Amino acid sequence: EVQLVESGGGLVQPGGSLRLSCAASAFTFKYSAMTWVRQAPGKGLEWVSSISPSGADTAYADSVKGRFTISRDNAKNTLYLQLNSLKTEDTARYYCAMGGGSSTWIPPVRGQGTQVTVSS
Repeated sequence: EVQLVESGGGLVQPGGSLRLSCAASAFTFKYSAMTWVRQAPGKGLEWVSSISPSGADTAYADSVKGRFTISRDNAKNTLYLQLNSLKTEDTARYYCAMGGGSSTWIPPVRGQGTQVTVSS
């Protein structure tokens, strides 16, 4: 059974930073594209970013481009999301997902998520 365990969320002030991690197991991580998605209170799932299996190719939603950075360490089976210049509208539960994603496709296999709250 695929396991994805997110961590690193928390409460941060506007303009602050966080780094989210996702530990993956029970599948061949290094051969899988990976994705971060988020869900704000009262809203649907929103694609945030995806990364290719090697890490060479990345893609971002316009709302986070230039502020968030996706990366991976295949030796550690771990996916990361660096969140900088956080805004209150970034408040959401963040999930990592197995496979590639886009603004029109949210991968169905996801972890339990980690909460990010941006507030002064």
